[in-house]
Amino acid sequence: MTPIKLNRRELMVGAGAAVLTARSAFAQGEPPKPKQIVVNASGGSMNTALRKAYFDAFEKETGIRVVETSPVDLGKLKAMVGSGNVEWNLTEIGGQDGALVQRLGLVEKIDPKLVDRSAYPKEARGEYIFASSVYSTVLAYRTDVFAPGKQPKGWAEFWDVKRFPGPRSMRNHPVDNLEYALLADGVPADKLYPIDMDRAFKKLDEIKPHVNVWWTTGQQPAQLLLDKEVVLATGWNGRFFDLMKKGAPIAVDWTQGSLKQGTFVIPKGAKDPYWANKMLAYMSDAKRQSIYANELGYPGLNLESIKYIDPQAAPHMPTHPENLSKQFWLNVAWWDGNLEKSMERWKQWLLKK
Repeated sequence: MTPIKLNRRELMVGAGAAVLTARSAFAQGEPPKPKQIVVNASGGSMNTALRKAYFDAFEKETGIRVVETSPVDLGKLKAMVGSGNVEWNLTEIGGQDGALVQRLGLVEKIDPKLVDRSAYPKEARGEYIFASSVYSTVLAYRTDVFAPGKQPKGWAEFWDVKRFPGPRSMRNHPVDNLEYALLADGVPADKLYPIDMDRAFKKLDEIKPHVNVWWTTGQQPAQLLLDKEVVLATGWNGRFFDLMKKGAPIAVDWTQGSLKQGTFVIPKGAKDPYWANKMLAYMSDAKRQSIYANELGYPGLNLESIKYIDPQAAPHMPTHPENLSKQFWLNVAWWDGNLEKSMERWKQWLLKK
């Protein structure tokens, strides 16, 4: 049989046809598009930023509606997975809960073929956890009460109610508060773990009478400051940044802020996991992450995104060099093994007169 010889043009046409065939096969291999996917997150300004950076573009390109729900609720995630009635396609979780949800089998693996994290630090490429951003729990204050430069810097000064009088607000949760108590008591940031709970709660006894509100949602401390119900508060940097952009008399001190990753997961048994992964792919894009950072003050973990961030917004990012050097990273592994007993002790402590 005489072999068939193809010239260069015929080879190129053939190759092009093969590529088109492969693309068609890939497109045909996509599962059916659902009418909607449900993304559960913290709500408020965070959801506004998620929509601007990711959701609107996803809807436009795929035709799939993104339904937003809130708040973040680990108990509800457990209940959904346990019952097999999973309402969320994606949910945000507390950064300290990453190891826990994996250990309990509450989440699906992220598909590396769909979600490219090659530009992420190795620490942020978890099999089950998608690191969407970096945030910090910081000290915020009213600038009409404490002029910039004269505000409390760090937790020892936050505890100093004589030099810095006025009502305060702190989170109703042991995470961060135990660390802050030890820092206020003179423990160096690199010696915080393992946490000495007896020492931490003893120090918390001192500040407890001066805390007017133990906040439970991310928007609360910012609103409390705005309404002048408190003059000092702990909270997530992006919530304060959102009000600062609007001219509110609020500022942040980064001294001894607690750094964490903002994380999303696909619940075990979630419907349409392919499209949940597609959303995560949108959220890993460098330019889209910069939109989110400019809007909210939480930079992404795609290392390429920093070059797209607005220079005016950059100083308000926890990863800005001047801010980063003042802060510490929350030890997620310690909290995974100690959250339950810490939470129980925290509840008992709050009830104590």
